[in-house]
Amino acid sequence: MQVTPDTLPELAKRLLLERKRQGLTRAQAASVCGVSTSFIRDAEADPSRCTLALLLQLVEGLGLSLAVDGWKGADITVPALVVTATGEQQQVASP
Repeated sequence: MQVTPDTLPELAKRLLLERKRQGLTRAQAASVCGVSTSFIRDAEADPSRCTLALLLQLVEGLGLSLAVDGWKGADITVPALVVTATGEQQQVASP
C-alpha cells in the first residue's frame, strides 16, 4: 500500500483489521506495541492526527513494515533510526 494523505483512511482500516486478525484487543495491542490504548483508538480512527514515530511503533509492533522508496542519488548516505524490540533507538547509516 502506498501511504499518502489520501490513503490514510485505508491505513487506519488495515491497522484495525490486522489487530483483529491477530486476535488482539486494543489494550493488548497497546501493550505489545508500547503505546497507549487511546493511541491505538486514534490510529484506527484517524492516523493523520498521529505522529509518524508512534505509527511506526504500532506498525512494527503488529509485525508489519513501512518503507520509504524513491531516494535519488546512490552516493547519498541517509541516517536511519532503528527501534529495537526492546524500544531502544539506534541511529545507523543506511546502505
